[in-house]
Amino acid sequence: MYIIVGLGNPEKKYVNTRHNIGFEVIDAIAEKNDIVLGEKKHKAVIGKGMVAGQKVVLVKPVTYMNLSGESVRSVIDFYKVDEKSELIVISDDISLDVGQIRIRKRGSAGGHNGLKNIILNLGHDSFIRVRMGVGDKPPKLDLVDYVLGHFLPEEREAVTESVRNAALAIETVIANGPDAAMNQYNVRKRPAQEKEEGGV
Repeated sequence: MYIIVGLGNPEKKYVNTRHNIGFEVIDAIAEKNDIVLGEKKHKAVIGKGMVAGQKVVLVKPVTYMNLSGESVRSVIDFYKVDEKSELIVISDDISLDVGQIRIRKRGSAGGHNGLKNIILNLGHDSFIRVRMGVGDKPPKLDLVDYVLGHFLPEEREAVTESVRNAALAIETVIANGPDAAMNQYNVRKRPAQEKEEGGV
């Protein structure tokens, strides 16, 4: 069984904002696989079904971003899955251009408060995550205002494609493992990002 968590904020005013792209991916997976998202438990809206021949639980935490780990911890404890291999977390990433996605098997939160809280609650950073590019913020704009803002109209096509690709990438993770998905869907990092991460 896989737990697939999309990060975001629950209120309607946050729909289609950069910070909520994880919710968009969950909705895309649900629609493609006829999974109903409606059950409210574990501080989340969840849906259970099948993806790539495996049982999955789709999770949209309603804790608000900064406490996402409380919901993830509750789901993991209830379903007793191995979070190092059966947990997939989808989050926004300002270090990737709009439309890009990157899959990793572990890593730091990179300043993302949702990932930070998940790492805090799990006690480690070894879980699969799908990072969705939302583009770097303009120099004079506050980071919070930027990630809680909506995509520009001209960005929407790239966002829609990246959401579709992320859903396919997650199917690949489930069917063939994260390495296969990384080989197929990861993008080359910006030079600045490579320098920041030590070229790894």
